[in-house]
Amino acid sequence: MDMENEPTMLQAPTRSPKAAARLGRDAAVAAICGLVVVLMVGASYAAVPFYNWFCRTTGFNGTTQVATSAPSSAPLARKIAVRFDANVAAGLPWKFEPEQTEIEARIGEVVTVFYTVTNQSARTTTGQAAYNVAPLTVGAYFQKINCFCFAEQTMAAGEKREMPVVFYVDPALVKDSDNDGLNSITLSYTFYRVRDPAPKPLAAGEPDKREGKL
Repeated sequence: MDMENEPTMLQAPTRSPKAAARLGRDAAVAAICGLVVVLMVGASYAAVPFYNWFCRTTGFNGTTQVATSAPSSAPLARKIAVRFDANVAAGLPWKFEPEQTEIEARIGEVVTVFYTVTNQSARTTTGQAAYNVAPLTVGAYFQKINCFCFAEQTMAAGEKREMPVVFYVDPALVKDSDNDGLNSITLSYTFYRVRDPAPKPLAAGEPDKREGKL
């Protein structure tokens, strides 16, 4: 019998144990990298509210505090100048300015000041004010009881409005050696346009026009 004429059977190539181990290791590394990316994206979103909470709690970066009431003690004799700054970011057609650029107040005294805002466009627009104080070390002691910056502000076309700020400088400031010799504080606001304002809740019994019901 002629063995040379017999057809030969082709065998499927087989992976060596080393190649299989390397393939498994590469798949594990890829899965770990994907998980790290997901965690980093999630952390970046979580970092924003955490950073805002941290700033409000500590006064970091000049972030002012929110007070629910006036200080329990009487104002101190020591006075401090408070200056007011107003800015509008690009894209928001508003005119924004303080009614007073500077006042003098006693530390611990509750003060009310007003800013004037005018919507100079022919359409309704919404803005949100960001804020801080300078020097940055004062943020933990600048207490706001009421402020237009606590919520988004929606202005009709051509509308002009007075917006109040009620605040006091915490008497604990005088015990902080970092602020020895401090004689002035600057409160600064910048209004930014809100392109997708939060929907306002409907009053009880008010029909929901967004559903298109007749």
